[in-house]
Amino acid sequence: MVKNAVMMLTSLFVACLFLTGCDSSKPEPYLSVQIDQDEYDPEKWGKAYPLHYESWLATKDPKPVGKSRYKRGWDTDKVVYDKLSEFPFLGLLYQGWGFGIEYNEPRGHYYAVIDQIEIDPSRVSPGGVCLACKTPFHREMTETHGMDYLTKPYLEAVAMLPEKLQELGPACYDCHLPDPMELTFKKAHLEKALDMIGKTDTSRQELRILACAQCHVTYYVPRDAGMKVAGDVILPWQDGKWGDISIEGIIEDLLSDSSRLEWTQKVTGFKMPFIRHPEFELFSRGSVHFNAGVACADCHMPFTRSGSYKISDHDVTSPLKADLTACAQCHTQSKEWLTDRIFHTQDRTTSLILRAGYSAATCARLFETLHQAKDQGAAVDEAVYTEAKNHYIQAFLRVVFINAENSSGFHNPAEAGRVLGDAIAFSGKSEALLRQLLANAGMDPGLEVALDLGKPLTNRGRANLNFRPEQEFIDPFGIQEKLLSDEARGL
Repeated sequence: MVKNAVMMLTSLFVACLFLTGCDSSKPEPYLSVQIDQDEYDPEKWGKAYPLHYESWLATKDPKPVGKSRYKRGWDTDKVVYDKLSEFPFLGLLYQGWGFGIEYNEPRGHYYAVIDQIEIDPSRVSPGGVCLACKTPFHREMTETHGMDYLTKPYLEAVAMLPEKLQELGPACYDCHLPDPMELTFKKAHLEKALDMIGKTDTSRQELRILACAQCHVTYYVPRDAGMKVAGDVILPWQDGKWGDISIEGIIEDLLSDSSRLEWTQKVTGFKMPFIRHPEFELFSRGSVHFNAGVACADCHMPFTRSGSYKISDHDVTSPLKADLTACAQCHTQSKEWLTDRIFHTQDRTTSLILRAGYSAATCARLFETLHQAKDQGAAVDEAVYTEAKNHYIQAFLRVVFINAENSSGFHNPAEAGRVLGDAIAFSGKSEALLRQLLANAGMDPGLEVALDLGKPLTNRGRANLNFRPEQEFIDPFGIQEKLLSDEARGL
């Protein structure tokens, strides 16, 4: 009897195989609402994925105040934090550039376009090209309208977008294919950059990084001889490879052609390139988490439960502001222990940023003094001058790289420390050469160089912004105040 039952069950199993096939592919969700391949509107996606949509909408909401020490974005205090007040030396180094007028801590994905609309117009003066990382429509608009869109005054470029979605930031369309529901990336600048470094095949886990790398990378806006926008954004990766896009390679790329020089630094008069939010470049260059196979989404979009459903949390934010639930997926230590380790890294990075930033600012003022002496007829050894300038630019771009990166060093502590250490060394060498040149010209700048930071930080832009001392980051180890007096800072 048992034998007959076994034979019957076996027969049923075989019959089921014939009826259903032996397809071993992963199960796909059944969509009660079909989504078009070119659907941009998240609300339409939300009809098929209501829990994900609800989670994505939460990026609009402020996060608990006081959770993050150095990345105080859009929190429940509803303060928009001024990076020029947090790091006052930036006011001098970035003067002559929109970032030297208004430069705020970002409020998150929901506000990506809104923040650009509300910020000082100097920040979006290049025009439509500024939407490259902000709107899902950028690729279609560039392919359809070309330079007319890219160079259109910013608000006019925004007005070219569909009216309902003009303020839409990163959305479902950017990272997903609707059918089948798979991860992807849509930004043309990232596709071209990956081709540049020979990265053709991507695993699903790498896509969970690259979906974020569409925007969390640095780029330059190419310029013509008259400093006008000459094309869409380009990533300076020509000397890089997967897992090794170094600051040295980025700087070499940026300095290789005058089309990469986007602005003129007021204090020195030098034409400069710039570096924006290079999270992917820092994280992917041999960090512990990257080498362990961890993706951005693991930490910033951890899986969460909504009733009986398990979804990836689309309320993208710092793990600190989400009580480190993402970290608990791998780490068994307490939330308090993990928080302490994060601050351990960020305190040290911030201390080094201050050291490197003020060192670069000192060089900038020395160049200003030297240029004044040259204008008055002082003889200057041009070979020594060129060496001092080259060292200064190397230092400056390293300061910008780590300061613009949004983890205060946590994405790659060892690399962040190395880059900032090199920045301090380059500034030190430049300062020594500048002092030599000034001495030869019969000038003594004194033991302390007056940075006079109050001037570039006062009455900035259309909102007449000023330095906010309550927002300034003070060296957690008390070192910087021993190296530069308040009188020399001039705040």
